[in-house]
Amino acid sequence: MKLLSTGNPKIMKGEKMGYNSYILHLAPASLSGYNTCPKATEGCKAACLNTAGRGGMFKKGENTNTIQQARIRKTKMFYENRGQFMSDLVKDIELGIKQSAKKGLIPVFRLNGTSDIAFEKYEVVRNGITYNNIFAAFPDIQFYDYTKILGRKTTNIPNYHLTFSAADGNDNDVLKAFDQGYNVAMVFGIKKSLNMITEYMGKPVYNGDESDLRFLDPDNHIVGLYAKGKAKSDNSGFVKYPNFIPIKMAA
Repeated sequence: MKLLSTGNPKIMKGEKMGYNSYILHLAPASLSGYNTCPKATEGCKAACLNTAGRGGMFKKGENTNTIQQARIRKTKMFYENRGQFMSDLVKDIELGIKQSAKKGLIPVFRLNGTSDIAFEKYEVVRNGITYNNIFAAFPDIQFYDYTKILGRKTTNIPNYHLTFSAADGNDNDVLKAFDQGYNVAMVFGIKKSLNMITEYMGKPVYNGDESDLRFLDPDNHIVGLYAKGKAKSDNSGFVKYPNFIPIKMAA
């Protein structure tokens, strides 16, 4: 099964910077019957980018489409036939490396596009050799993700970059994430026509919508993201509304 995709508009911004990004989209939260987002909140589930773009295009009277069905199939495969899933993932990454070389771009991979799975826990076989995880199988390739899970054992994985995600109700974890050296991504209720704020909670803010390449972000920053789609109407606390910014949200 083909697992990885590319072509996301934000991801494509990275091409101008010399990178070719591939992303794995699974069914978020418990949509597949398996929970891929153990720290999901009501706010992040409501604003999830799972229904952004073509993923949110449904025929009249329907609540699913081929994209959502494919994500559910991939998710079920991960939980029900993990050996085959990891084998297919290795093949997709190897193909991505070859495709990127033809374009003269550096391949990078994001495995949790719409999930929050600790891939560092799962063994993988490549060329007949068993590795502790997918990152060890491709030590020269950069991987990156967002996560809401603190304490993941990734400090000894130099090619895997994690950015912590702020959400409704995880303020204490945000403070712990800062203490542990994470950058923290926050969604702000700011009109796109306005500049991203430059400071929040005493931390400098970096505009994370300039690209998806989180591993290139400066350290000790908040990664600011503009509210998009359903997040524009959020009032759960998932979207942050700096009171010194004139905000007029879209209806």
